[in-house]
Amino acid sequence: MQQPSVLIAGGGIGGLCLALTLEQIGVPFIVFESVTELRPLGVGINIQPNAVRELFDLGITAADLDDVGLPMREWALVGRNGQDIYAEPRGLDAGYHWPQYGVHRGRFHMMLYDKLVARAGADTVRLGARVTGYHNNPDGTVSATIEHADGHRSEQHGALLIGADGIHSAVRARMHPDQPPIHWGGAVMWRGTTRARPIRTGASFVGLGGSKQRMVIYPITPTDSDGFATINWIAEVAFENAGDRPTGWFKPAQVKDFIHHFAGWSFDWLDVPELLAGAEISYENPMIDRDPVTTWRDGSVALMGDAAHAMYPTGSNGASQAIMDARTLGAMMLTHGPTAQALAAYDTALCGPVSELVLRNRGDGPFGLLNIVDARCGGEFDNIDDVVPAKERATFMANYKSAAGFAIDALNSAPATIAAGAKLPT
Repeated sequence: MQQPSVLIAGGGIGGLCLALTLEQIGVPFIVFESVTELRPLGVGINIQPNAVRELFDLGITAADLDDVGLPMREWALVGRNGQDIYAEPRGLDAGYHWPQYGVHRGRFHMMLYDKLVARAGADTVRLGARVTGYHNNPDGTVSATIEHADGHRSEQHGALLIGADGIHSAVRARMHPDQPPIHWGGAVMWRGTTRARPIRTGASFVGLGGSKQRMVIYPITPTDSDGFATINWIAEVAFENAGDRPTGWFKPAQVKDFIHHFAGWSFDWLDVPELLAGAEISYENPMIDRDPVTTWRDGSVALMGDAAHAMYPTGSNGASQAIMDARTLGAMMLTHGPTAQALAAYDTALCGPVSELVLRNRGDGPFGLLNIVDARCGGEFDNIDDVVPAKERATFMANYKSAAGFAIDALNSAPATIAAGAKLPT
């Protein structure tokens, strides 16, 4: 008799990576996704080397990732005056055994979906089906309430329920009914893409500006023969008295409504107003997260991804952490089976450290260096070493990479999260 399936609420990046992991290790599953059709939504995201390692171990190749993005070669912070604050190589150029990728979120998402369907079959993903609640059963299993696109409701019985249903998670709301509302700290982001010439190495992730206004710029396609690439950008402004704003996902935006914040941001190597004005698409959304909770687990139910730890994108590791969640869950199920004990071990391993990362990102994560520069010199300097010494800058970044799980020596020497060929005993 086949064991009950693991129920996955949400077919985003985290949910699909968990499904691919369970398929790999031989655990039956069903994914419930609220949308009736998956489409390649969003713009650029970064996938850090620790998460790329896990994707490779899932059988996703560099060629697959090259189809949806490109490897990053540099990470740099640049002051408002256009001068470097900090720069370092990334991925293979830094000595990692795995690259770091800048990818188009939607195309990456669809690649994961196509891989899952090819390996496990289309019937493992139920579209137009949203998990709205659950209850733990006396026998250690769980029952999930499913709301379908046609309006009817059903109940699904399973071994476990994993809430991968995002920042507005219904599973989290059921687990933590008294949680505070979504947290917005006053920063608004406008995201978009522009066909333009890439800067610096041609594969550089650049944070430019100060603590109140900044740009994040990096390519998500290779440079074509014409010398152009698709450049992903984020324009961010922190408002002190902005009042209430909706805490939803992207909404379309007009560049003319925010380009004035970056007037005069022109250098011999980059013209920010020109980059923004050439946008193919642009969206607005507030920079939001959720206060950490004390546990991601309730009996045979657990949270992962944004449902567990929605975080500011200042560290470029939200998607990466969702991938790490999925692989850690798989590893714990190999040890304990698809049981509440596996979820308890997962919760013990990740809830505390990742909750600290949420708060670290709320404090601007690696962009906190910009805050230090602003505090010490108002953001204008001739020699950055006179403002923040090189050793202090390097230590700041090393501490962040360690907290985010991609310190180079530790990652390169770490054993695989899931050993090659590992399967749950049948």
